[in-house]
Parts: sequence; C-alpha cells; structure tokens
Amino acid sequence: MSEDVGRQRIDKWLWFARLAKSRSIAQKLVTGGKVRVNRDKIDASSRLVRPGDVLTIAFERQVRVLRILDPGTRRGPAPEAQRLYEDITPPAELSPPAQPLQRGGPRPTKRDRRVLDAFHSGTSGDGGENFPSDDED
Repeated sequence: MSEDVGRQRIDKWLWFARLAKSRSIAQKLVTGGKVRVNRDKIDASSRLVRPGDVLTIAFERQVRVLRILDPGTRRGPAPEAQRLYEDITPPAELSPPAQPLQRGGPRPTKRDRRVLDAFHSGTSGDGGENFPSDDED
C-alpha cells in the first residue's frame, strides 16, 4: 500500500479538480473512452493517477490537456481545484474572422411582401394596383 502514496483514482481526481460535476459523471467520462493518461486510452475509473501524469480529456465541445500537479485531498473551491493541475492545452489555430451574413438589403415592407406574394401567385398586387404591362407605352 505504500506504493500508492500520492496516487488517486482518476474519477475521484476529476471530481476533486472540478472537471466533472459528480463522481458518476467522471466515471462515465472515463468508461466512455473520453480520457487518456499519458496518451494511453483508459476505460477503468479505478485507474490510479499520480503527479506528473498528463491527461487528455475530450469534453463535449473541447479537448483539454492537463498535467497533474497534486492528487488533492478534497473537493474544494474552484481556486483550490485549479492548483491541482496545469493546463497545457495547445492554443487553437486562429481562423479568419467570420464574415457577417450578406443579405440582399433591408427587410421588405408589408407592401413589398404582398407584391411578392401576388407575383408568385399570379394575381395583381396591392389593392387593385396592377403590374405594369408591356402594352402601356
């Protein structure tokens, strides 16, 4: 048992470090194949981790790479939890800024919409106003 000094279960550590809201969610992360320890995929939440291990965790919208600094003794406040690890996640590649949507102009007015609807249905538009025809010169 002396060799387990400084080691802790991965699910418990994830919970202590506030990377999972509960231990059961931490267990699901591990058993679901979302966690790697030192690049090795693990599937047992009982896996022991120690300071110096590097975790790669695939969350729903991001992947984080963390180096364990301390096993922790309790689930404390967030600043205390952040001292348990060092975030070594590489910065995301900068993509060019998204272009705003190009629209065809301002929104059509109610009258414009009625004229368009009349055009598509083949009838005259706004209150008896007819479309200009080629006959009228």
